[in-house]
Amino acid sequence: MITTSPTEFLEAFAALAPLPGAAATARAAYLVAPAGFALAAESARDNRYMDMSLAVDPLKALAQHGALAQALRADVPVITFPGDPATPDAVFPNNVFATAPGRLIVGRMRHPVRQREAERADIRAFFGDVLGYDEIDLSGCDDLVAELTGSLIIDRSRGVGYCGLSERCDMAGAQAMLKAFELRLMFCFELAEGEYHTNVVLTLLASRAAIIAADGFRDPAAAQAIADACGGRALWISPAQKQAFAGNAIALSDERVWMSACAAASLTETQLATLGDYGFAVGTVELGEIEKAGGSLRCCVGEIY
Repeated sequence: MITTSPTEFLEAFAALAPLPGAAATARAAYLVAPAGFALAAESARDNRYMDMSLAVDPLKALAQHGALAQALRADVPVITFPGDPATPDAVFPNNVFATAPGRLIVGRMRHPVRQREAERADIRAFFGDVLGYDEIDLSGCDDLVAELTGSLIIDRSRGVGYCGLSERCDMAGAQAMLKAFELRLMFCFELAEGEYHTNVVLTLLASRAAIIAADGFRDPAAAQAIADACGGRALWISPAQKQAFAGNAIALSDERVWMSACAAASLTETQLATLGDYGFAVGTVELGEIEKAGGSLRCCVGEIY
């Protein structure tokens, strides 16, 4: 079921029982290392978090990425695939590849520079030949745009998706992802003008709390409905904190939320205490060089379910 009505969503959500045995967090994670890291002008056309005037240091980006992989291993096993110089900004694989139990989903990216990432045979082979996952390939669907867990935030323990519509995901893409992830309920809403991905304005933490940037939603009622679905356990962040990527976080365990050092530094002591009240310590990694490409920690992390 897909709904665009906050009221209808909350009514349907209230009727859902938890999925027996469904894990709220991933069992492993994968990353794609930067290789010849550079900013893509195509992506900058609809990503206001990018600044093409900034110079980037490829070696610094590589070092920060390596530190990220090492840090995340405190919570889950982490696999890092080598970067490809042909796609020098391909450090955000969660938009291109995503998983559900037993399935690899390949997304349909908007920009050609990102579409090339979906052609990687080694990543497909790892999930198909090594893990034995079935492949659901949306990359060749010319009639939709679906940038996977950039646009779609999933409550894994309930089979519920929160899909922000923008140039990076249309309604046809939302419908395709509903089927690919086998979700029971999807709430679709329009992102605010200038927002490109939902995972910059919304984070779900182990299916029990959320980080929400209200100004990232075209309709404030949509943001409030998500907070209500979390039982009011929502950390509301300001526009400046959103710009610092405080909304681009991820929980890979029930006890910790990971975000960039810039994101964590933007939070107040009260906000950090609120996350603690929700049961989450904050883990941080310096990602300033990678953030020049318009994404942060959560964008770098592909989840393996």
